[in-house]
Amino acid sequence: MILLFLASGLFLGWSLGANDASNVFGSAVGSKMISFRRAAIIASLFVVLGAVFQGSGTAQTLGKLGAVNALGGSFTVALAAAVTIFAMTKLALPVSTTQAIVGAIIGWNLFTGNQTDSRSLTQIAVTWITGPFLGAGFAIALYALLRLIRKKAGIHILKFESLTKTGLLAVGAFGAYSLGANNIANVMGVFIPAFMLPPLNLGIITLNSAQQLFLLGGFAIAAGILTYSKKVMETVGSNIIELSSEAALVVVLAQSMVLFIFSSSALSGMVENIGLPAIPLVPVSSSQVIVGCIMGIGIYKGVRNINFRMLGEIAAGWIAAPVASAALAFFSLFFMKNIFGINVGTKLEAGTLQKSAFMGLSDPRLSEIFRYALLSILIAALVSAMAYFLYDRKRKSELRRSEEKFWMNLK
Repeated sequence: MILLFLASGLFLGWSLGANDASNVFGSAVGSKMISFRRAAIIASLFVVLGAVFQGSGTAQTLGKLGAVNALGGSFTVALAAAVTIFAMTKLALPVSTTQAIVGAIIGWNLFTGNQTDSRSLTQIAVTWITGPFLGAGFAIALYALLRLIRKKAGIHILKFESLTKTGLLAVGAFGAYSLGANNIANVMGVFIPAFMLPPLNLGIITLNSAQQLFLLGGFAIAAGILTYSKKVMETVGSNIIELSSEAALVVVLAQSMVLFIFSSSALSGMVENIGLPAIPLVPVSSSQVIVGCIMGIGIYKGVRNINFRMLGEIAAGWIAAPVASAALAFFSLFFMKNIFGINVGTKLEAGTLQKSAFMGLSDPRLSEIFRYALLSILIAALVSAMAYFLYDRKRKSELRRSEEKFWMNLK
């Protein structure tokens, strides 16, 4: 039953992969520099790594927004956010998973009578406004710098295109890592209080309870990237403005930098040590940031190049996502509690929030199930990767033989 409740979080992760994670390589795919298949594989690998090794910072901030203190509530909150994102994805709108999960948590707070932490909500909401502007600023600066370097270096256009393609792969991998680190809290953050698993030793590394959930969530995001992200990639990559190869490189790098800044505890601590305010570790809307980056390129080139109709549709999705998710979560919680008799959470008294937030379930049998489930997924991923490698090698070999045969017949 516990694993069944967790399924809504995995569905939310799949939805994130289908929507938000596509933003990492959307501009590269839209500019035809990288194929969707290669982009999806690279993004899937690095988003899992980012989720496992750097996902804890933003999860703590999201947990302060509202501590969902029952597994049934965690399931319903994640499901409401996932359904909202899935519906927006069907409309090909690159909405934010951050907005959807925040809206769902607020819906839970309203239903149970708990107070929404205004400080955490403010920190998160401010990034919805500043994220696109920060991305646009980075994009303009990087684009001007890249054009200056290209002009001074005098690189041949063919050589430059080759270097740009390599650069797109590198910054795309960095972007996927940053996305996993920053947005995994949206997928599994509401489940962390419900699970208290012993450390899982995989030989090379040992994963704590939260990291085990992040690993599962990372695989769900990867599945969404591989199976359902192509449509939104094309929307973000080519429908707002037409991007050149160098502009695509800048957009991916600028977005990656913004996501990394808001998910790096080391960078936040470094800034605090020199006497500046610490950088808030909050889940950032990757969709908003990538659109801001693309707008920055459009502003640099001239406002007339921007598809304002598409931007209007995207902005409408940004407003609709948290409202729809909050409403859906509220009514879903009502049905779960009153129709199905499932505990979805209770109101917490002042001073008991933090204690209740970390009272998780500890069951040795559950730990064993997690151990075998994770190992099975890892083995399946390795087998799939090997099968794809062999298939791709065979396809290229057949293509080469066909070309050779064609030229021999031509002679």
